[in-house]
Amino acid sequence: MQIQVVKSKIHRVKCTGAELNYIGSITIDEDLMDAANIIQGEKVQIVNNDNGERLETYCIPGPRNSGEITLNGAAARKVSVGDTLILITYAILDIEEAKVFKPALVFPDEATNLLK
Repeated sequence: MQIQVVKSKIHRVKCTGAELNYIGSITIDEDLMDAANIIQGEKVQIVNNDNGERLETYCIPGPRNSGEITLNGAAARKVSVGDTLILITYAILDIEEAKVFKPALVFPDEATNLLK
């Protein structure tokens, strides 16, 4: 049996941009991606604490040490700059592997989105 578990979580970052006229995705500061073990193109669930929206897209790296969290394309309609977001990725693991798996949990500075 396999189950889906949380692989990575970037907890409580501020949305820094919403670019409707873009091809899609979420741009994430590459330092945050590395800390959370998220790779370019990986599916990311976005939870918006301010309006309750939940959506999925794929990620692209943003400039390092920038704190950038930008929703691109249609996803830009689901956020406002300054909204507090939680970014989550998942993995499918065998049940025994899942019992011992430890996700990468990242808690950036809530004012700057930078690693503490």
